[in-house]
Amino acid sequence: MTVAEVLSTGNQPERTCIGCRKKGPRSQLLRLVAEGSGSTAVLVDERRRMAGRGAWLHPSESCLALAIKRRAFGRALPGATGTAAVEHWITPGPNVDAAPVAATPTVQPESGSEI
Repeated sequence: MTVAEVLSTGNQPERTCIGCRKKGPRSQLLRLVAEGSGSTAVLVDERRRMAGRGAWLHPSESCLALAIKRRAFGRALPGATGTAAVEHWITPGPNVDAAPVAATPTVQPESGSEI
């Protein structure tokens, strides 16, 4: 780690990605938790406040693929194997910019000028 990296991250806690096994600041990784109550689903903890043991993953498709290949979810979160929610979170969806825009006016008429 260089001096510039240390200064830019400050005193942020570091976590290790379960995919690539590299350390990074907590703010750059997703926190994952097991759903619990008999379910095997893994959930993304957006606010980083959910109860239970957490695992950390870079929000990239390559780290997700490595974590699945290494079966890291089951080791980091015992009993958790369902990664559909994490895959949905990380993989890009349809491009929003490419969607056709409706030609409806968004400006409301002024009061008294309605037809």
